[in-house]
Parts: sequence; structure tokens; C-alpha cells
Amino acid sequence: MSGLFNPTVASITLRATLSRKRAFLFAIPAAILILLTVALKASRPPLRPWPSHVLGTFGFSVLIPLTALIIGTSVLGAEVDEGSIVHLLATPVPRSVVIWSKYVVAVTLTAAFVAVPELLAGLIATGGLTKLAVGLFIGALAGSVMYNAVFVMVSVLTTRAIAVGLAYVLIWEGLLANFVSGAKLLSVGHYSLGVANGIAHDGNALNAGLNLGTSVVMGAIVTAIALVIAVRALSSFSLKGDAV
Repeated sequence: MSGLFNPTVASITLRATLSRKRAFLFAIPAAILILLTVALKASRPPLRPWPSHVLGTFGFSVLIPLTALIIGTSVLGAEVDEGSIVHLLATPVPRSVVIWSKYVVAVTLTAAFVAVPELLAGLIATGGLTKLAVGLFIGALAGSVMYNAVFVMVSVLTTRAIAVGLAYVLIWEGLLANFVSGAKLLSVGHYSLGVANGIAHDGNALNAGLNLGTSVVMGAIVTAIALVIAVRALSSFSLKGDAV
């Protein structure tokens, strides 16, 4: 794995991603989640089973996919759009190393802005380090890994990565996967919820729709396929920045 990771590429990507004007957007959904949790904790009866519904629904339907979308499409997509990717492709760094290094940065940033807030919200909502809080944290980590693979792939395949990614989140994840039972098997959101629910052991309070084993296997397959496609697509770029 270390042979696929280039610290220089990762460092440049990290600085560039955090220095962009839209970087402050990363923290907005997380702040909303925590503030909402604090408000509900203060106003609702403690026996009401709201934490799993609120943190699962908002956290895994809004916080994780939208944050991963912004970050995953930023680490490489901006370079493709601006044409600066040609300078990186002109170096002897293998395409697989470029993809993997940027992907690791995307996963790390997304985990910081979604998994940590999910854990904090879980701690606040449940009053301690409960199975639900841990499950939400691990599920958010899994979502960070899977969603970023998809969005990094999309950013290589199209210059309209944000629009395509948003359509995927809203139409596939938001509508079809929730109302068409068979679509859950191809839903990153439900893989994440399946992992969270499997750790939390809270029945199906998180409305996962998939068990832990299926979620892990399908999530690993989707992640691997997305990264392979991303590497192949980046390898097809000429030094002019066009796919050949």
C-alpha cells in the first residue's frame, strides 16, 4: 500500500483542498448536525427513540454524501477542470499513485468532517460511548471510504462531477434506494447504514435495509471497482488533458 501513496502529492492535495474558498463548506453540515442534536437533547423526552432516526437519517442521507461529494470531487476534479492536471501527469508519478494519494486525502478529510461529528452527536444524544454512538462513527468511516471512491471516479470521468454526483445522491440514494427495495443492494448509503446498524445492534433502528455482512462485501466491491475505473480513466488522459 505504501508503494501506492505519494506523500508529496498528498501534501499538495491537502493544502490545495483546504485553501479553496469552498473549504469552509465542509464544516457546515457537521455543525448543523451537532446543533440539531443539542437542541433535540434539550427539548425532547429522554425516552423518545430519536437519536438513531435523526443521526441516521440526517447524518447518512445528508451529512456524509454531501461532504464526501464536495471533498471527493475537489481533490482531483478541480485540477481536471482547470487543466493543471497536465503538470501532474507529465511527472513520472504513476496514475495509480496519483489516484490513491488523492483518494486517501479525500477519505481522511471526509472522516474528519463526518465521522467525528457523528461520534460527537452520538455521544451527546445517548449520553456516553454507547453502541449506537460507536456504530454511527464506524458507519460514517465506512461511508467516507466508499463515497469518496465513487466521487473520485466521477471527477475523472466528467468535468461536471458536482452535478453528476448530486444527481446520484438525490435521485439514486435519496429516492430509488429508499423506495425500491432492490436498489438498496447498490446503495452506498445503505452499505454505510448496514455497517452502523451491525455495530450498534439496535435492531433495524437505523433503517439500513442490509445486514453487516452484505454491506461490507458490497461496499468493498463498489470501492475497488470505482478506484480501478478511476485509475484507468486517468491513464487515458493525454498530456493535453483530453481522454484518448
